[in-house]
Amino acid sequence: MSRPRGRHSLMILVTLLLGLAGVGQAQTMPAPPVTDIHLGVATCAGGPCHGAASTTKKNGVLQNEYLTWQVHDKHAKAYTVLEGDLGKRIAANLGIGPATEAKVCLDCHADNVPAEARGVQFKISDGVGCEACHGGGQRYLGPHVDGHITHAELVNNDGLYPTDRPVERAKLCVSCHVGDDTHVITHKIMGAGHPRMPFELQTFTQIEPAHYVIDDVYRQHKAVAKGVQFWAVGQALALERLATGIANDKHQGNGVFPELVFFDCQACHHPMSNLRWQKRASTGLGPGIPHFNDANAIMLRAIAAKVAPDLGKSLDADVHELHLALSAGEGNPGEIARRLAANAQKLGDVLAAHDFTKADMRDMLLAVAKSSTNGDTSDYAAAEQATMAFASIIYTLNTDGALDASAYAALKAGLNQCYGATEKEDNYDPVKFAAAAKSVTQAMPSW
Repeated sequence: MSRPRGRHSLMILVTLLLGLAGVGQAQTMPAPPVTDIHLGVATCAGGPCHGAASTTKKNGVLQNEYLTWQVHDKHAKAYTVLEGDLGKRIAANLGIGPATEAKVCLDCHADNVPAEARGVQFKISDGVGCEACHGGGQRYLGPHVDGHITHAELVNNDGLYPTDRPVERAKLCVSCHVGDDTHVITHKIMGAGHPRMPFELQTFTQIEPAHYVIDDVYRQHKAVAKGVQFWAVGQALALERLATGIANDKHQGNGVFPELVFFDCQACHHPMSNLRWQKRASTGLGPGIPHFNDANAIMLRAIAAKVAPDLGKSLDADVHELHLALSAGEGNPGEIARRLAANAQKLGDVLAAHDFTKADMRDMLLAVAKSSTNGDTSDYAAAEQATMAFASIIYTLNTDGALDASAYAALKAGLNQCYGATEKEDNYDPVKFAAAAKSVTQAMPSW
């Protein structure tokens, strides 16, 4: 799905992120089998179920989830995008026929399960509907409606996908927003007109918006993880998918060029008159060298230094070696990327089980801010991720009651400066962003 760019989008992100709550449970589960029939959004949209026009909230369920999805959630409009001018233009440029029929488009812009897995009320035009995230309802719908089966039993026995768990939510979301073995957006597709795809799990979870409320009934069925945990796990799983893509032979590109979708866009795409490069202490790369998009790795360096330092050092070494392999031919990029992916996945599991304290969050925020002083945020993508990291951490500290009103206001003011510094990616100024990041650190209480 395309995402709005620039400050308009970013200011919406910060406003919503700081006012909503995150959820989750640090466990892992296999993905639901595709063989479960997808019954279609209509089966969830009845008034007594999830299709009420307003919140009735019976037994802990809002009951207007379908309306929230249909009106406010961009997933509901994902198929419609393919019918628009941009979708038509991209498909024409690629020569793939109508975007509404092309598998490469439908795999992420719709719940594109095989024909034999589509129920009688299923419509591909519904876009990314309920079952694209929660799994095909063939087995769990009846017991779910009956209400006598626990949430855990529906997940363990009946194919309900556990979107409340950080690792599992991350796996599901990055499969399209970053890519996996079956969902791949290439540089060719982006060259045909597809927008750049920035992603951060916690922020994007909140802006959809949430169609649930965390209350006592919710807590009876599911454990609640902190928003910062979704951020941290999301960074690890996004890097794992990126590294896995680099290592995959079928994603190596054609001719003399590698598959550039794994590289940092702004390393090449900025005006030649905008001399933006500065030395990055963490990579040792010189000017004029396109490099892979390591924005998630920069965030993970800040996270792992506090939570899992030994694993963080291994991951950092892998990132450094991968930079050298891709830019200077030192080593086998595929082997290094596979090792990096494995370490990122391990780190994701560690983060899913970690109980983040306010001291952890303070140290991580300061470490993210430090990346603006060593050249790591000279790249726009890293500054973008850093800004969303600040928002996730500040939001969690506030919901945990760790901030008084004045500290929260000061941190939000610094955060707004970061959003201002990342207002337009083509005019991004890393010096301005470093000053904004410093204002965030200055507002952070010492405790």
